[in-house]
Amino acid sequence: MAKPRAAAEKPTRPTREEAKAAVRTLLAWAGDDPDREGLIDTPDRVVDAYTEWFGGYDMDPVDELSRVFGEVGGYDDIVMLRNIEVESHCEHHIAPFLGRAFVAYFPTEKVVGISKIARVVEIFSKRLQTQETLTAQICDAITDSLRPLGVAVLIDAEHECMSTRGVHHKEVTTITTQFTGVFKNDRALQDRFLKLAGYG
Repeated sequence: MAKPRAAAEKPTRPTREEAKAAVRTLLAWAGDDPDREGLIDTPDRVVDAYTEWFGGYDMDPVDELSRVFGEVGGYDDIVMLRNIEVESHCEHHIAPFLGRAFVAYFPTEKVVGISKIARVVEIFSKRLQTQETLTAQICDAITDSLRPLGVAVLIDAEHECMSTRGVHHKEVTTITTQFTGVFKNDRALQDRFLKLAGYG
């Protein structure tokens, strides 16, 4: 019986050539000829696409949130980013799910550059997970790094594992939310966030 891998231990990454061989195997399994003209370069293209789609494994969201600014000029309200593009893949079928994220935090004495929040969404999106996990990861990273009074995250996305296979329901979106601190305990503030996101 195989020994279970420790949670923190990363698996050994296969070589590019091994990854290309795996793509060739899948093409043959699908019933096509990996050596025909139209598919001969497909393994290279797929490996390049995977490098881009799953680049989040090589990036650290904590690094993105490490540079903060203490001078906020007396600002004491929420900071919110709307309509952050989400391009991710679910871990169940490696099918894309595409949508928008809305992220807010209530700072204490420090803020982070607004592009860094969008970058955190991008980093976690470029990994395999569920939308529920993605929502929690974004929320946890901001909470742990900035120690704000609260964080709110909403993601609205369409899953191609549902629209292009299985039940084949198109234009159905999934909404997930995560609230901490004042956004969880203050219903008026939570409602304000949802209204600003267009869901109130």
